[in-house]
Amino acid sequence: MSDLIEPSAPRPSTTELAFEVFQRVIAIFCLIAGIRYWALLIGILDGGVWRFDLLPVHWKIAAASLAVLWPVAGIGLWMVVSWGPVVWLVAAAIEVAMHGAFPELYGSRWLLIAAHGLAALVYIAFRVALYFSRRVEPEEE
Repeated sequence: MSDLIEPSAPRPSTTELAFEVFQRVIAIFCLIAGIRYWALLIGILDGGVWRFDLLPVHWKIAAASLAVLWPVAGIGLWMVVSWGPVVWLVAAAIEVAMHGAFPELYGSRWLLIAAHGLAALVYIAFRVALYFSRRVEPEEE
């Protein structure tokens, strides 16, 4: 037997693990949002009132886009890949713009806007915490 010890991969920090769990929780919500949009568009929810062929043009564009973006964002966040948060940000920004800037067209959903804002703030807090935890300060001699 050899006395050599195999180097092991560095263990992720608690912050990195918590960030991964946070991304996966958000991924679940993204997938649920995507499924909800698809269910509305094909007429499963709300008695078919929100079926794609019955929607006004502005809702057709928004709902079809979000029905694609939310599941893609969920998959990217679940896999913890770099494009996941980007797609999530785009989908959330579209919903915030819909319900915040155009409430006369899409309705006012301030709780949804607040939830997107809170999730974005937590994401930013994690990124800042990870940035500072990864900085290596020069050793003093």
